[in-house]
Order: sequence, then C-alpha cells, then structure tokens
Amino acid sequence: MRAWLLIAFLLPTTALASINRAVDILHYDVALVPDIAGKRVTGQMSVTLKPAHEGLTAVVLDSGQLNITSVTHNDRALVFEQHDGRLHITLDQPAPTDAPTALQVLYEGAPPFGLEFAPERDEVYTVFSTSQWMPSVDAPDERATLALSLTLPAGLKAAGTGRALAARTLPDGRVEHRWMLASPMPAYVYGFAAGRYQQATLPYGRSALHLLSVSRSPQQLKQVFARTGHMLDFFADKAGLPYQGDYSQALVARTIGQEMAGLSVMSEAYGAEVLDAPDQIALIAHEAAHQWWGNRVTCASWEHFWLNEGFANFMTAAYLQHAQGEPAYQAKIKAWSERVESLRAKGADRPLVYPDWNAPTADDRAVVYQKGAYVLHLLRVEMGEDAFWRGIRAYTQANDGRSVVTADFQHAMEQAAGRSLQPFFSKWIYP
Repeated sequence: MRAWLLIAFLLPTTALASINRAVDILHYDVALVPDIAGKRVTGQMSVTLKPAHEGLTAVVLDSGQLNITSVTHNDRALVFEQHDGRLHITLDQPAPTDAPTALQVLYEGAPPFGLEFAPERDEVYTVFSTSQWMPSVDAPDERATLALSLTLPAGLKAAGTGRALAARTLPDGRVEHRWMLASPMPAYVYGFAAGRYQQATLPYGRSALHLLSVSRSPQQLKQVFARTGHMLDFFADKAGLPYQGDYSQALVARTIGQEMAGLSVMSEAYGAEVLDAPDQIALIAHEAAHQWWGNRVTCASWEHFWLNEGFANFMTAAYLQHAQGEPAYQAKIKAWSERVESLRAKGADRPLVYPDWNAPTADDRAVVYQKGAYVLHLLRVEMGEDAFWRGIRAYTQANDGRSVVTADFQHAMEQAAGRSLQPFFSKWIYP
C-alpha cells in the first residue's frame, strides 16, 4: 500500500464512531469519464443506503476535492453543501428504514491524489483515496457492493475491481469498460487501472490472472508475475478460503504498490527489478496477501490497522519461507526486529492498537507494518506451528466478509491455543 498517502487519507475514525454512523451504504453505481490529457474526471453515481434510525434527513459522504454539481432523489433536486472534504446532503423527506433510498450525484474534478494520470502513457489509475474520485464513506467498516464503468478512448485496456462485464462500444467510438463487485467491501479497495497496455493472461484454476503493462511485453509480464498463482494457493491454504474470481496485476507509471479488490498495481520500475532479480517478489506477495487480510477481513477502524498491514507483511515473509527457504524468512525477522529496536531507542515505539490515528508519522507506520509483522512472528513462536496456523485459519474463516477489531483476532488465537494469551497481547499489542 502506498504508505505516505495514509497521512492524507486516514481520518480520526474510531470503532465507536463507526458503530454510530447514521447510514448503512449498500451499493454504489459509478460511471466515470476520465480526461487523461487534462488530468480531470467527470462522474455520475447512484448510492443506495438505509438509515440506521428513524427520521434521517441528512447524509454525509466523503468527497475529497471533487466538485459536486448536483444531487437528486427521484428526479428531485436536493440541497447540499461541501466543506472539509465532505458532502453534506439534506433529504427532502426522512428516509424510510424499511426500504433502501437511492441518491444520484453528479461531479467533476482534478484530484490532487487518489486518481493518478500519466498522459505520456495514455494511463489513469487509482491509488487508495477513493473519495477523491467518487463520493463514498471512507471508513473501513462500511462495506458495500459496486458497479463501476469507465469510458475510455478506443485502444486502451483496463482492469477494475469486481467481475469484468462485456465492454460496450459507444456511438462516438469510445469504449465503456464495466465491472461488478458482488461481495460487499470497503470503498478504499475499489479502483481500476487503464492505459495503452500490453496484456498477458495466465490460467489459475477456473479463473485467470490478467497482467498489464505499457512497457513490458506479454512474455516479460509472465516472468514478473510467474509466482502469483503459487502465492494465491499458499495464502488460500493458510486462510482456509480459496481465492475467488480473476486477479489482475498492472505495472503502472509510479506507485509504491496498492491492493484493491481483485486488482493490484505496482510500478514499472518494480517490474524491471523483478526481471533483473527474480527473487525480489515480496511486493507481489504483499499485495496478494491483502486479498484475504485487508480486503475480505478488514480492520473495523484505523486504530486496528495492523490487522491489515502487519498481517500482509507477515504473510509475505511466511510465503518467502515456503518458497525460498528459512534464510529468506529469517532475513525478514531480523529486519523487523532491528526496526523495532530503533523505534524503542528513539522513544517512538507504540502498542499496535492505537488510541488515535490522526496524522501518522513514518515511525507510526513502521509500528503498524514492521512491528505488526514481528509480533505475529513472536506469537507464532509463543503458540507453536500447529496452534498458530489453526488460529489464523479459524480467524480468517470466521471473519470472511467482516470488519474486525483486535479482540476478534485474540479470541480466535486463544481458542486455538486452548489458553489465555492476555499476557502476550497486553505486552505487545494493547495500549
């Protein structure tokens, strides 16, 4: 995940605030028309929701720096205003609690981040901050389905979250690419990548792996992502849940790396690195691991973010141990241990569960990513191999499609261990 963007994106959301949200978002239907040369986007969206209580007359969505041009309900214009990166909508009558309400939103904008443009490559792709390209609820516990369409010039290829539907050629020659995400997921894992890509496809069971890049040939793409299917098999075994659907991986102009539902993006520079050094596959594994830990099982609020990123880092190391041997695993453990010691030496160490996550520093993120992974390694040692992996599998299966807090993880691991792990969790994880 593109860690530096967390500063801009992560809100001071707490589990309590999430529980008290006024609406439940059920579904987004989004149609986007990016202007790649102009680095702008126009969009129209229908958002389907149900209120959490009687008498709801206002809806709030995160809208980044988008310019909202209209909001309607049943073809009637609604009053709205924008401030502090949020869209405040006043309903013309209280929303019923016994039936969904659909609001239509038109918007446009030139997102400063979240939607990246590379005109020299005819490329556009998303990076994490979903509310910068579609109004949405940023909180990780708000899960919804998604219908997404992207209208592009002919000759471009695209990958997006969800099952790909048949593309449609419009009368003016442009092509509408479409996807349907039928499993509710948090909005921050929605996204797409589109460009003048070369493409390769590899079989994966009854599904397929789609590989895209402007700069790399289909044969080179198959070399870069040669281990993806093996990774997915490994993570599926550890999770006790098979991977579902196709999986796309795109090499884009610039990014540290970003997981989305059924899609990961990495940089062209990283692809070149893997071609030169085929064992440098940790980032590919990290983003693949997120398809379970982060996407299907998601932290309920950002104070439990280590359940996403610490897990993906640890699972990457576990995969390297499996695929490359014990020295590869121990090298990761050594690096994590040294980073934790450096945090302690400068007084920057923190428990993994944060009481707040307002403006995380590089050290804060090291706690979540590196210390989170290191603590999972220590828990593995504490519990032993059989009990640890049994607990991981039970935790993942029990919480598939849910947003969780650390107590959910602790409960599953204690059940597997057959004893209390409170001393361990108190020492390493809780404030």
